[in-house]
Amino acid sequence: MASNSSGGGSSDRQRIAQQRLRIIAGHLQTPVDGEPAVLAAGCKAQGSQADVSTEEKTVPRRRQEIMKWNGWGYSDSRFLFNKKGQAEFTGKRYRLSGMIIPGLKDWFEGTFGANLQHKSPATPILNSSDVKPPTLNEAFLDDLKSTGIPFSHDAEDRVFRAHGHCLHEIFALREGKFGRVPDMVVWPNCHNDVVKIVELACKHNVCLIPYGGGTSVSSALECPPEETRSIVSLDTSQMNRILWIDEKNFTVHVEAGIVGQDLERLLNESGYCTGHEPDSMEFSSLGGWVATRASGMKKNIYGNIEDLVVHIKMVTPQGVIEKGCQGPRMSTGPDVHHFIMGSEGTLGVVTEVTMKIRPMPEYQKYGSVVFPNFEQGVACLREVAKQRCAPASIRLMDNEQFKFGHALKPQVSSLFTSFLDGLKKFYITKFKGFDPNRLCVATLLFEGNREKVLQHEKQVYDIAAKFGGLAAGEDNGQRGYMLTFVIAYLRDLGMDYYVIGESFETSVPWDRVLDICRNVKARILGECKERGVQFPPLSTCRVTQTYDAGACVYFYFAFNYRGLSDPVHVYEQVEHAAREEILANGGSLSHHHGVGKLRKEWMRETVSSVGMGMIKSVKDYVDPNNIFGNRNLL
Repeated sequence: MASNSSGGGSSDRQRIAQQRLRIIAGHLQTPVDGEPAVLAAGCKAQGSQADVSTEEKTVPRRRQEIMKWNGWGYSDSRFLFNKKGQAEFTGKRYRLSGMIIPGLKDWFEGTFGANLQHKSPATPILNSSDVKPPTLNEAFLDDLKSTGIPFSHDAEDRVFRAHGHCLHEIFALREGKFGRVPDMVVWPNCHNDVVKIVELACKHNVCLIPYGGGTSVSSALECPPEETRSIVSLDTSQMNRILWIDEKNFTVHVEAGIVGQDLERLLNESGYCTGHEPDSMEFSSLGGWVATRASGMKKNIYGNIEDLVVHIKMVTPQGVIEKGCQGPRMSTGPDVHHFIMGSEGTLGVVTEVTMKIRPMPEYQKYGSVVFPNFEQGVACLREVAKQRCAPASIRLMDNEQFKFGHALKPQVSSLFTSFLDGLKKFYITKFKGFDPNRLCVATLLFEGNREKVLQHEKQVYDIAAKFGGLAAGEDNGQRGYMLTFVIAYLRDLGMDYYVIGESFETSVPWDRVLDICRNVKARILGECKERGVQFPPLSTCRVTQTYDAGACVYFYFAFNYRGLSDPVHVYEQVEHAAREEILANGGSLSHHHGVGKLRKEWMRETVSSVGMGMIKSVKDYVDPNNIFGNRNLL
């Protein structure tokens, strides 16, 4: 299928391209300043020039060299309780690395009823003999060898790409249990390699599952256990270059396997940024952002992924999908980009993306505001959204999450700093009368021109004051954002001591924010009690993104599972009930995590039967033989 359509489609595109090149050739001239407006890089798979930056990229082909196989993030970075019972964060990669966190032990034991003497350690080494041998399609393998595209059927490589980071996936890995895993991993180096792989998969009826950063929390990367064909994980991590930067149009053309931290670092070298910073940006890929309709914490200035994307190239079994120009907006029927964004690997592989970029902000300032209660905090965020003056990021934590954040505060280095912290606490709780068990905190991040940032900051703080908010300083705001990239490591620490937990999110209209926060947290508490959880669970939330018509709300819950025979099943029952509560209270199925296989049972009521029919019709046309058979969404 792919070879027929991509062959004809390719010749048509070449003919049209040649025709248009002839038309514009006479208009080309050197820019007035003598400098090129576009910085370009060739395709490394074709032996052309190096990419815009020659710096080493983050993700090696063998991810297990630097990353955990059964937990989050880098192998050298983790929370632990040392021999003195103090919490610390290891490694040297983060600002928190090497620091003692004196309050975490008491919070952890007090919140969960945990005991540091009761450990539940993970399986330390991946035992390859426990992984089922691969089911290889020999004809596919023979043809693949002739292309020179790297591949592997090593057990470690296969296991690494058999999962995302849902609780049940990581819990099973920690116990050394492996379900269906890919039979082979392939590493294309560029778009043309992907075309070859898809053509061979169509020819030999092989199932392909695209793999980007592996940060999915929707079971999207799990291999369907009923799949009888050979499953190939198509790892895009080596497609990681910036192909060109267009400084006239403020766009960048990038291979879709690049991870967020590399994309931003390389752009920063040229003085630009995308501003797209999801909490997973260290490891999540550009292609993954597109495939799941991702959102970043600074979307108030830069937009969500659908606002940033100008052009997408995707390889499907029917050929290559891409628009005919890179104009900023088109009125050409339904936007094909919106068939691609959110398709979650069911239609094809995103290979290249053109995105908007901005000059790096000249000034950045953190801030924080403490409110007497969550209700007044939400009212403030609503007013900020109403006046359309939201900073780059504004996030509101409820009281439980505020206490959690406080427990993660690193050890202070001076008595003076400790004295100031105590003075602030006295001022807020005693002088201002804030109840420590009700107050909540918003963290702020402002970016842009220094003068405008300071004006903007005053406007936001003036609004906060009308809702009883008190400025709580830059340090609290900065620490809140510093924790963004280490917070995911805490789940591994919890599981070391019989505590399991997870986060999930939704978007909801403004008039339902308080109800949904209250009702979902109460439902979690009730469900845990009903299902035999012996210790009170942590049930908390925060508002992370704001819009004219509503907000994104994140929920976190965790519990001590000692005494439960099947803790993961209990957890899944509680999460299922919480999702039902979200939908009943007017929330969406997902704001940015996507659907995958975890939430697809609710898709029909979310988009309607006709909507499901439309999605299925696209799938049937683009991929009639279900080559991209991860079974997400449908």
